Amino acid sequence: MGRRGLAELINVGKQRRDPGRELLKPGQLSPRLDVPANIQRPPYVDTGENPWIEDIQVHTKDELKKMKAACRLGAEVREFAGTLVKSGVTTDEIDKAVHKMIIENGAYPSPLTYGGFPKSVCTSVNECICHGIPDSRCLEDGDIINIDVTVYLNGYHGDTSKMFLVGNVSEKAQDLCRVTKHCLDEAIKLCGPGVPIKEVGKVIHGIADKHKYGVVREFVGHGVGRHFHSMPTVPHCRNSEQSIMTPGQTFTIEPMLTERGVKGRMWRDNWTVVTTDGGLSAQYEHTIYITENGHEVLTLP
Repeated sequence: MGRRGLAELINVGKQRRDPGRELLKPGQLSPRLDVPANIQRPPYVDTGENPWIEDIQVHTKDELKKMKAACRLGAEVREFAGTLVKSGVTTDEIDKAVHKMIIENGAYPSPLTYGGFPKSVCTSVNECICHGIPDSRCLEDGDIINIDVTVYLNGYHGDTSKMFLVGNVSEKAQDLCRVTKHCLDEAIKLCGPGVPIKEVGKVIHGIADKHKYGVVREFVGHGVGRHFHSMPTVPHCRNSEQSIMTPGQTFTIEPMLTERGVKGRMWRDNWTVVTTDGGLSAQYEHTIYITENGHEVLTLP
């Protein structure tokens, strides 16, 4: 989950849908799921806050072991969630299954109660840019969905997301997903000690421009570890961010590309953000660790 723009209402405009695809609308929410009392909770659970920590998170060798375990579980949960994606399945059913797997592994689903978020995973379908709340809507043939998983295990968050396709997906939707994944992969390749954070946005924006896709600016990658969200801010567009990658730190890269305009509007739930023009959006995310000589992707399958 990114941070910037969570409380913003971004230039509401007229939406248009593609032929044969209905625009999203809020569904029914099921009751909040319980987490066993013996499972360690992040500090924000009792307050409902969505804290942003200004410190860079750098890990010792022992801390890194815990971080890797959290990321490994996050990746396993993400891949499991993907096996549930098919026409007729509700996003609420995906949330329930993800919640069950996370707590069975002794972890806490990080999104649950973060800033009042009511579910254990984010499910962003079609024109939803990010932070979609699982509900009663059934997935339909031709949908694309981003499943954003974060788990809190032994005091550390592991954060990752991936696009999944439902049945017969249009070539243009598949291409948007392919290019978004390519943006993430190419951005990761350049990561290493001493590399300016702004290089991430430079390479992503360049690829998106080549394919004539938009890059969402309001939501960014972020530091992750003991805290869910912290510095550095990792923009996915061209930017003047001054931070430099440091050995021992962990952060996410999570580009969001759109097939048309990049402006979004937030639903009344204060979380779900959809493209203003109704165009499709795609996102992929990994947690990256900066080593002495390069980087390691902690959320690979």
